[in-house]
Amino acid sequence: QVQLVESGGGLVQPGGSLRLSCVVSGSIFSIFDMGWYRQAPGKQRELVAAITRGGITNYATSVKGRFSISRDSAKNTLYLQMNSLKPEDTAVYYCNAQRLAFEYWGQGTQVTVSS
Repeated sequence: QVQLVESGGGLVQPGGSLRLSCVVSGSIFSIFDMGWYRQAPGKQRELVAAITRGGITNYATSVKGRFSISRDSAKNTLYLQMNSLKPEDTAVYYCNAQRLAFEYWGQGTQVTVSS
């Protein structure tokens, strides 16, 4: 059974940085296209950043130049480096893995940007 476990969330001041991690178990990490999504209170879940099996990345316009997605197949881990954080980045961040018709989600990690 595929499991995704996120970590690294927390409370940070505006302008600060956080790095989220997502460890994938139960399958071969390298077969998945991976992504980070977020959901703020009262809003729909949205794609933040994605990375294909081949390493091609894609970012939401709102985070381009501030966030960086990466993956380490040796550690079965997906990362999201978040810099220059803004209050509007406050949300629960979810890790996502996709392969053909299959899709898996982590439980989410809270990121709060506030002074």
